[in-house]
Amino acid sequence: MATPSTHPGQELAGKVALVTGAGQNIGRAIALDLARAGAAVAVNTRASREAAESVVREIQAAGGQAELCMADVADAGQVKQMVDGVIGRRGRIDILVLNASVRWEMRFTEMSFEQWRVPLSISLDGSFHCIKACLPSMLAAGGGSIVALTGSNVLTGAVGKVHSSAAKSGLTGMIRALARELGQQGIRANCVSPGMINTTRPDYRAPRRDPRGLIPLERRGESEEIAAAVRFLCGPGASYITGQTIHVNGGQTMF
Repeated sequence: MATPSTHPGQELAGKVALVTGAGQNIGRAIALDLARAGAAVAVNTRASREAAESVVREIQAAGGQAELCMADVADAGQVKQMVDGVIGRRGRIDILVLNASVRWEMRFTEMSFEQWRVPLSISLDGSFHCIKACLPSMLAAGGGSIVALTGSNVLTGAVGKVHSSAAKSGLTGMIRALARELGQQGIRANCVSPGMINTTRPDYRAPRRDPRGLIPLERRGESEEIAAAVRFLCGPGASYITGQTIHVNGGQTMF
């Protein structure tokens, strides 16, 4: 891999990052933070064009490099076209952040098989498509970093989230296996597991749980705190970290 920049705050200078589901909330914060670290960022979204365009404009206004990438990660053809386009314009992809997900809730007794498949198609199939498409560039460069966003429900369980918990559990296992398989090629693979985070979701109807009594720090986290963990794992300071999950949840779960 190329020698990392020594300029403070520019540890990812010269790198190219693809962030899926980057139009809002945690994905948006990750894209902005990687850009602040010097990376050129491909901002992916499936449908939230206006929000993703806003992220691109914000990065560019601050002097960073960014581009919009419309694609459904569950569609192999769209992913290949997206990745080939980024590599054609930027020459490489060094960092892949797998953030695309669905977060709607539904009790298992009311869930159809088609609804069960939605988060699996995004978190598992989508991750497969994105990793397969980006891997040749990382191998050619002699290394890279893959970071997947999972969640505390993988460990604690949650009512109405059987489908998404299963998908994220599978993604955690996938990332660990990839860390074993790709380590000798200099490619690191890790997970960041957010806890209760302040996000904006217009379609979210369930009441929010009070963090007091559940979380030692007695507050919800912010998207920027998740982004900081992702930025660390993508940078030179995490060069000896692979196959791990960083839990960013205020102490809600401890190991």
